[in-house]
Amino acid sequence: MRYFNVMILGPTQSPYEGGVFKLELFLPEEYPMAAPKVRFLTKIYHPNIDKLGRICLDILKDKWSPALQIRTVLLSIQALLSAPNPDDPLSDNIAKHWKANEAEAVETAKEWTRVYASGA
Repeated sequence: MRYFNVMILGPTQSPYEGGVFKLELFLPEEYPMAAPKVRFLTKIYHPNIDKLGRICLDILKDKWSPALQIRTVLLSIQALLSAPNPDDPLSDNIAKHWKANEAEAVETAKEWTRVYASGA
């Protein structure tokens, strides 16, 4: 078993609060020496997650360590939802929106959470 469907809850006091997000997690043959592959299956409006659900997160790339656990990876993804980083975007359009009008971008993220991540 190397392929998993997982769910994370949108963090409180974030635009994703109340959302239930489905992700797929795949452990490559080289795991734990190589990072797991994780992507969102639930549509999400976030500057560090692209429309294919890929996630821009250092521990999934160059900062991976075999000492990290899956639980740590999921908690890190949850932390990314609490603190979007439009300066290191995976989605340029969303990052531009976030920088130009953060309040409006947050409202869009809340709306997408209501539409795509409620009762998942």
